[in-house]
Parts: sequence; structure tokens; C-alpha cells
Amino acid sequence: MAKIKPQALLQQSKKKKGPSQISSSTIVLYGVVVILLVFLVLASYRHWIQRSRVQTSEGLPVRKKLGAYDGSKRSDMPRYAILNTSKGMITVELYKDDAPDVVNEFIDACTNGQLKGMQFHRVIKNVVIQGGGSKRNGVAEYWTSRVEHYNQLDTSVKHEAAFMMGTSKEKHDKEGFELVITTAPIPDLNERLNVFGRVIKGEDVVKGIEEVDTDEHYRPKSAIGIIDVKLELKT
Repeated sequence: MAKIKPQALLQQSKKKKGPSQISSSTIVLYGVVVILLVFLVLASYRHWIQRSRVQTSEGLPVRKKLGAYDGSKRSDMPRYAILNTSKGMITVELYKDDAPDVVNEFIDACTNGQLKGMQFHRVIKNVVIQGGGSKRNGVAEYWTSRVEHYNQLDTSVKHEAAFMMGTSKEKHDKEGFELVITTAPIPDLNERLNVFGRVIKGEDVVKGIEEVDTDEHYRPKSAIGIIDVKLELKT
């Protein structure tokens, strides 16, 4: 048997101790594992972020666009409307609990700009001032025909007070929102109007509007109306 020389043994020993090469398939496998781990981490992170957002939204009230109110969010509905008129300021308390649908319609009209620049086109002394809606003379004739009847009634059967705000029960969408403020107690007011508020400040301003000169159709001879409207939760 031939003897192996020491130099040959040394070469074989170096070959055995040298680093072994990693196959390409092993590298691909490790790469796939790393990608999966990264994907799982990202998925877990997104899940917890989404869960955190849901919990936050459940704990805080959702702000809604003005005018888009429902029955479950009546506490968010404005309670007062401040009318800036050419005669002064009028503050109205809105009946959001008694007439939520009409109040909602009024708020929509305010936010859509229907009341900005609205003229009081009919002023009937000791009855009503009216803006927007129908300008037909028949409406004025209805109110004036009732004046004498109102005055003959006992005060105990009249409407609770003057300075009530309402809108016509007759819908005239193309004519816009109709606004009526009474200047005297009216017994059958609810038969004609949907009452949705009352004046709590600025009664003298309402009376000032009532005193303007009018023509035979109760139309003011000089322009008078609402400059703008501000909605408030508190007054």
C-alpha cells in the first residue's frame, strides 16, 4: 500500500476545513421566508391600525354637514337663528323637538343661501310680516280677511303669543322657502302655518318692520329684508 506524503495530507485537510458553497435553491428558499415574514408583519400592523381607528370613531361624535340632521342627532341641531335684517337683529328660538322636519328644512334653506337677501314682500300690520315663498295677492287677502275675525275673538282662545315664526303648509318648491313672523296672537295659526320657532330677542325690530309704509297690496314701498342668517347652538 502506497504511503501518502505529508504534503498531500495537508492539502486534503485544508480542503475539508474550507467553507462549503450554498446552493441557489437554498438562497431562494431563504428569500421566500423573509418575504413571508415581512408580509405577515405588515398585515398585522394594518389590522391593528384599522382597529384603532374604528374604536376612535365609535368613541367620538361624527360631524355632519349643516342641514343634514336626523332624529338621533337632534342635540347637534342648531337651537337658534339670528336674522340680520335691514332694521336690526332678530333672534329666534327653533322648535327642534316639536317641529324637527320643518326646522331641518329651514336650516337647509339657510345653508343654501335662500334666506340671504330675502325681502319681506308683504307686511300686514297687526297680523304678519312675510318673506320668500309665494307673492300672490291671494295670500294677503287670506290674512286681511281674518283680521276683523281675530279682533272679535276672546283673547283666551287666541294663539299663545305674537312673534311666532312659521312657514306655509302649502309647498311651493320653485318659489323657495316661505318665512312668516306673526305680529299679533292668531287663533288658527297652526291651520295655515307650520310653526317652528318664536322670536326671543328683537321684537322691537319686528315691530319696526311692521311699521313700514306699504301699498294697497301690503307690499313695502321701500326694500326691507334679511341680510344674512347665523345659526347657533347657544345664544
